[in-house]
Amino acid sequence: MNTLQIAVINESPNPLPTYQTQHAAGMDLRANLSEPVVLLPGDRILVPTGLKIALPEGYEAQVRPRSGLALKYGITCLNSPGTIDADYRGEIGVILINHGREPFTLQPGERIAQLVVTQYSRVEWKVVSELPDSERGKGGFGSTGR
Repeated sequence: MNTLQIAVINESPNPLPTYQTQHAAGMDLRANLSEPVVLLPGDRILVPTGLKIALPEGYEAQVRPRSGLALKYGITCLNSPGTIDADYRGEIGVILINHGREPFTLQPGERIAQLVVTQYSRVEWKVVSELPDSERGKGGFGSTGR
């Protein structure tokens, strides 16, 4: 497995994001809060992480929800996955929303989202008058079954 070194500034008291298991794709981001914040049902908030990164050209970081928060409390990320571009140098923020029925208290240092770093390709469009056939064709939403 390849390891990529990424320059990081951590302006929070929290540890740097780490992988929780050997084969995890995402690292947990933590809330950089000075005190607990209550997120009421239907409310959304931009949660600071205190992290700033410099990704290499050709890479992006994706901010994704944590499945446990989503299932147990209805807490998820808006704009998901959120993309951090290689030329962004500001603080990573996580937009959380409470889709649950109860208020949720977000604690300082709480793991709030996952960060996945991945390579991407740039695209050059090739304008054509027809697309090649495929087995699926123009079949859209639900066309392959339930």
